[in-house]
Amino acid sequence: MADLAPLLTWDSQMRGILVYLAVIAGNTLLNWLSLPSLGASPLPESWPAVAILVPARDEEANIRRCVTSLLAQDYPDFSVWVLDDDSTDATSSILAELSTGEKRLHVCHGAPLPEGWLGKNWACHQLAENVPAEVPLLLFVDADTWHAPTMLRQSVAALLAHQANLLSALPQQETRTLAEMLTVPLLPWALLSHFPLWLTRHVRWPRLSAAVGQHMLWQRSAYQQAGGHAAVRHEVVEDMTLARQAAKHGFRVLLLPGRSQVFCQMYHSTADAIAGFGKNLFSVFERRLLTYAFVWLWLGVVFLGPWLALLWTWIVGAGAIYLPALIAIFLTLLIWGMVVRLSGMRPLIMPLSPIIVFSSILLAFHSLGQTLTQSAEWKGRRIS
Repeated sequence: MADLAPLLTWDSQMRGILVYLAVIAGNTLLNWLSLPSLGASPLPESWPAVAILVPARDEEANIRRCVTSLLAQDYPDFSVWVLDDDSTDATSSILAELSTGEKRLHVCHGAPLPEGWLGKNWACHQLAENVPAEVPLLLFVDADTWHAPTMLRQSVAALLAHQANLLSALPQQETRTLAEMLTVPLLPWALLSHFPLWLTRHVRWPRLSAAVGQHMLWQRSAYQQAGGHAAVRHEVVEDMTLARQAAKHGFRVLLLPGRSQVFCQMYHSTADAIAGFGKNLFSVFERRLLTYAFVWLWLGVVFLGPWLALLWTWIVGAGAIYLPALIAIFLTLLIWGMVVRLSGMRPLIMPLSPIIVFSSILLAFHSLGQTLTQSAEWKGRRIS
């Protein structure tokens, strides 16, 4: 007869896993039920002017689609400002072509990167400085995003309806390759399942505030009072830090699902995905080593443990934890199903979820190694 000691140990651990999964499932459900979509707000009587700001460095694969979609907005008063951050590819020539005869498009060329700044933060800072002072709203978007024609109208409507100072929309992430499907879902999954976004609509706790740099709409006065990108000049995860800065200053921060309005394809290759998450993940935890290691090991136990436990019971032919493991797997798939629904990701993400978690853990420790050895790079620049 097989030794049942491992089963009894797993049975004890499974109770803790089930409690944790039930809490996360409840939080995800509250996010699902309470978060309005970007297009659900009433339209205001008047529309304030908006400057859309796009930092771009070596974005020849994305910039045309991004800028074209922004210029197609059905908004009455807006301008698009793109900063070419010393690109070495065809980005500059594409922007020159797009700006010909287009008065709403302003193309800037970035100044040399100063000491103590990261490239994107410096580019965003320059963009904000270039916009005329009378423009009250600033929308930062990444060059790898593209937008429905109603995006700007719906974003401004949501900002005003919820009396927010910072509105961030989580883009609908497009995953077209297996490498993308195994890495990119980490972002919406973490935000929509583990952050109580339903609560941050009503309270202003900096630690619970979140934003996504792919789409951040600011009341300009709040952006300036929070310190703008100058306050986060050396932050790798500048979007989350800016959200916390805004909350610390008493401003209302709102993160909403942007499905069907804002789209993003973060990476086009496995190498890009590894490099992108490699520079970011450790910084999300403010480089706190023990917290970082504990969180990722715990996530491995919670989201991979039940699958391994189920496999173990099948191998040894015992059923002591068969039902608890099935319940845990059901809760895991339920969480992923709600995240897929909220974010607009492909349904195929659900059955891939254990592999996604495993891939994320590998990326997390890769990010740790890159940060500790100061070997992280992005678009030709070293990130330390």
